[in-house]
This record gives sequence, C-alpha cells and structure tokens, in this order.
Amino acid sequence: MTEQRNGMIRNLPLHIILTENGINFFIKHNKKLNRFKMADDQEEYGIRLDNFSPASIQHMLLIDYISKIELARVEFVSKRQDIMDLTKLITYGLLYKQLDSIIFKKVLESNLIKNWNRTNPSNIIDDKTKINESYLDKINQKNDAQVKVVKKAMLAPIIARINNDNSLLHEEKRIRFYICEKFLKNLRPSVWFILSRFQSSRDYLLLLTDIREGVMEYLEKTKIAEYLSLMVMELVINAENTNMQKFVRKMYNDTINSESLVYDQHIRNKVLNEMEGRNELLYLSWKLGAKSSSIHTRHRLQVTLYNRESEYRKIKQIIDDKKGINLKKKSLTDFYKESPDKLVNTELGLYYLSYLSEACDKVNVRFDSIVNQIQKSDLTVITMNLYF
Repeated sequence: MTEQRNGMIRNLPLHIILTENGINFFIKHNKKLNRFKMADDQEEYGIRLDNFSPASIQHMLLIDYISKIELARVEFVSKRQDIMDLTKLITYGLLYKQLDSIIFKKVLESNLIKNWNRTNPSNIIDDKTKINESYLDKINQKNDAQVKVVKKAMLAPIIARINNDNSLLHEEKRIRFYICEKFLKNLRPSVWFILSRFQSSRDYLLLLTDIREGVMEYLEKTKIAEYLSLMVMELVINAENTNMQKFVRKMYNDTINSESLVYDQHIRNKVLNEMEGRNELLYLSWKLGAKSSSIHTRHRLQVTLYNRESEYRKIKQIIDDKKGINLKKKSLTDFYKESPDKLVNTELGLYYLSYLSEACDKVNVRFDSIVNQIQKSDLTVITMNLYF
C-alpha cells in the first residue's frame, strides 16, 4: 500500500479512544460514546469501529480527536496488509499534523509578519491571535486562483528536485508528488491566506523558501512509516506464534509441535479458534502524544504490544511498584538477540529494526524501544517510542 489508499478496511475491530476535543464533539452532536476497559486496565471513552476508511481515521487524527487506538486479536497474519496500512496512516497523520504546526510557527516568526506587526500595532498577528480558520477557508475558496499560484510556486522546485533524483523509481516519484500535495493540503487555511495576501511583499519569497524546506524535511521523514509498519508486523507475527506455542504447551503438553503451528493451516486454525474461545488475546496499541503538553511528548507515537490484560496488569503492577528484582528491562535489540524461541525470526526482526533506527537517525527522529519481561516467564510488554 501507498499512502493513497482510500478503500475501506473491513472486519478489523478497533477501540478508538478520544481526546477531550473528540469527546466534546461527539457529546455535542448527540453521538453515543462507549466506556472501554482497556488492556492496561484503564477505563476510557471512545468508539468502536469494525469497518472504516483510512481517510476517516486520519481526519480524526488531524483534528485532534484521537488519543489512542487499540486492537485485540489472537492472530494478525490474515490482516497483515490492513495492520500495516493502519500503522502507516497513523504515522503520516502525525507528520501532517506536526508539519502544519511548524509551518504556522515559521509564518508567525517570519519577517513578513514582523513587518506587518510593526506597521499595524493595533492589529498584530501572533500565537495569541484568535484565528477563525473556517472563515479564512471560505475566503481562500473565493480567491482560489491566487492560492493556486502560491501552491504552484511552492511545489515547482520540490517537483523538479524529485524528478532529478535518479535513485527513485517512477512509482516512488509519483508517491512523493502525492505526499507533497497532502502536506500542503493539510496546512491550515490561515497559512494560505497570509501567503496569498502578501505575495507582493519583499519577504514573501523568503518565507516561501523556508516553508518549502520544511516540506522537504518532512517528506524525508515519511520513509519511517514504511519501516515502522514492517517492524510492527514482524513483532505481532512473532508474538502471535509465541502465544500459540505457549497455549499449546499449556493445553496439549507439547503433543502439537511448533512446526505444525507454522506449516499446517488446519492445526493452526484449530488452535487459534480455541484461543479465541478462551480469550487468549494479544493487544496492539498506537498512542499519540501524551497527557502532558511537554514538547518532548506532544509529537510522540508510542506503539505497544502485550499479552492479554491480566498479564499486562501483572507486569504493570511490578513496574509501578518498582519491584525490579522480578523484572528484566532491555532494548528490543537485546530482546531479539537473547531470544531462544525458534518461532521468533530474530534475523528478520533485527534487519527491520536496524533499518528503522537508521531511518530515524537520518531525519532527526528519536527512537527508543523497551521490552519489559518478567523473569522465568513468557510475559512481555514491547514498547516503541518515536519522537518526531
């Protein structure tokens, strides 16, 4: 999948946990909210979606309605593409949202606005100015021709640079063009209003160049989405296999061997059905930002994988009580290297992990991974944090 997918994702039940803005919107429009008990034992308000369009999820992310998405399943392989798509659209949405904030800050700090504020002290524009974005959007629509001129001027050098990059295949170039347009589409109306309003200003071209460089920087960051989706899928497939093996040891005393679980679809389906009936689930969650507004957590994407809720609570209690004597805490790299489980593809996992880490380093995105594991137990919580 590229970021262009617009079709429906079906039969993938998600718990969508809402932000305060999201809760207020649903209440205001008399929409029913559910109170979910999450895998970490917290109770949250949100909605359940079984079928959804990627565009609708991404839109809710962009307008700050979603704080967390949780998926619970016994198996993930059959939904491989959908889970990868979901990871990518969440990552793209976070990047679109962050770039919009950065570009708006660039505009406010530009010489263009500084000059305006000096000559219009009674009508200054700064971060405290209340801006009616809906109203400006209507004005932009009326002045569509002017806005298109600005967008064309901004995009032309970017398109030329992509076209001249011989390391990219034709399809890769096409995807980059599309993503550039999406970045610009998701900039707030006030940015386009100011740019089109001040085209005759001597500082206009300088600001346009500054914005263009921001778009190019974030275009490079989108590479992380692909690597992250592969890493997430590798983790959940390995966790699925490990969970099945553990279940078989408990229920069948190893009368079913691990190779049968991997290669015999009939036996695999039988075990998965029994696990479903016994609620032997794995939980995968994507959490955006944090409750604090710290600059270090505001643009964080946290991906967590853990076993059924009773096991997660057990580990969480140990962590909260600081009973470190029973807990191993390691990086994901160490977890792979030390894993004795034959069902865990350590070589492929380390391969994806190295590419993800390298991609993050190149574009100044901080990445860390933590595996909390109870000693002499299969119970683990794997957490990956990306700070954009």
